[in-house]
Amino acid sequence: MTEQQSAASVPHDTRLAEEEAVALTSELIRIDTTNTGDPATVVGERVAAEYVAGKLAEVGYETTYVESGGRGRGNVFARLAGADPSRGALLVHGHLDVVPADPAEWSVHPFSGAVQDDYVWGRGAVDMKDMVAMTLATARRFKRDGVVPPRDVIFAFFADEEAGGDYGSQWLVENRPELFEGATEAISEVGGFSITVKDGVRAYLIETAEKGIAWMRLRARGRAGHGSMVHEDNAVTKLTQAVARLGTHRFPLVMTDSVREFLAAVTEMTGMEFDEDDLDGSVAKLGAVARMVGATLRDTANPTMLNAGYKANVIPSVAEAVVDCRVLPGREAAFEREIDELLGPDIEREWVTHLPPVETTFDGALVDAMTASIVAEDPGAKTLPYMLSGGTDAKALQSLGIRCFGFAPLRLPADLDFSALFHGVDERVPVDALKFGTRVLDRFLRDC
Repeated sequence: MTEQQSAASVPHDTRLAEEEAVALTSELIRIDTTNTGDPATVVGERVAAEYVAGKLAEVGYETTYVESGGRGRGNVFARLAGADPSRGALLVHGHLDVVPADPAEWSVHPFSGAVQDDYVWGRGAVDMKDMVAMTLATARRFKRDGVVPPRDVIFAFFADEEAGGDYGSQWLVENRPELFEGATEAISEVGGFSITVKDGVRAYLIETAEKGIAWMRLRARGRAGHGSMVHEDNAVTKLTQAVARLGTHRFPLVMTDSVREFLAAVTEMTGMEFDEDDLDGSVAKLGAVARMVGATLRDTANPTMLNAGYKANVIPSVAEAVVDCRVLPGREAAFEREIDELLGPDIEREWVTHLPPVETTFDGALVDAMTASIVAEDPGAKTLPYMLSGGTDAKALQSLGIRCFGFAPLRLPADLDFSALFHGVDERVPVDALKFGTRVLDRFLRDC
């Protein structure tokens, strides 16, 4: 074997990388990178970032470690030169942080990384230390075997995705844009996973869009007073009435291009019809994935936090609430108008986090490469575009003109409720899915 070979000339023997992906997932889960969103209680990603950098350096990569606006908020970058440096680079990225987990609620300890019952268990197993591990395993294989991809590949591992990226991708884009030099397209979470649509036929959902994130703080003011008195200017009453109006409101149904294309493809595959006069009912027929798809049919505004008062017999002068809003592409201005009408003049509001929607088209050479890599490992499968109701680091990256896709490939059992595992109890990923995803990534990066 020559020192460097074109991607096409290297045999597709990925067995070592597949086993590495399983082991790396387990080891990464054992590194606690809990992100509470509060800088005072965040564990930080430094240990995980140094682990990743070490695994890359071990096979010959030059790595860059960057702390993004806060102590211990570690990020790692490495670049693999491609055959054609004139082409735009592909960014393959993942985040190292995870949301909190209460061990008392779990069947196994959430930071055990246990490999049992054909799954790897723990916080981050699907969000998203699995993709970090598959990326690492593939990057290591390419370097070991001297594989040269068709274009430059930038591997990036971010901090703080779970709290919006202020101490991660957002900071890096604003302060270290040179680390993304030449990148024109990107892949990461949440996409590339399979759903079984009928008779064992699988479709793999590739994320082409995601809703905007708008975390909003509401504030009502009133007159403080004694809890025993008749009181007509109560901040708590004002706030809770407004929150109830917002929380029970149903925003209008909007068929975006991504959702329309997804539903049309499912109809073609299954014959299932999606009546726009009862779209919620039609989508419910999709089974476990219905929650994910249903959340992309309209904007949402879910109250999540309330704070008021300091003693049972004191009426406070201020009451506050936090609302998690998710907004469809193109709906931002209309959404704000609707919010203001619902809240009324007595409620103050401010954005705590305001990140834009993301949307691209389901076409082009990169999409073709994704489809080809999936079909090579799962003949007869289809790839479909879909919109994510949540958010990813793509929100920061699109400001650099990078076209972003969710493609973290996993072939999943038909009866696994995959969407429920994200931020859920007993988060886990099938061992076979990790091995499948590693094979797919290997093929994809040869033809990207």
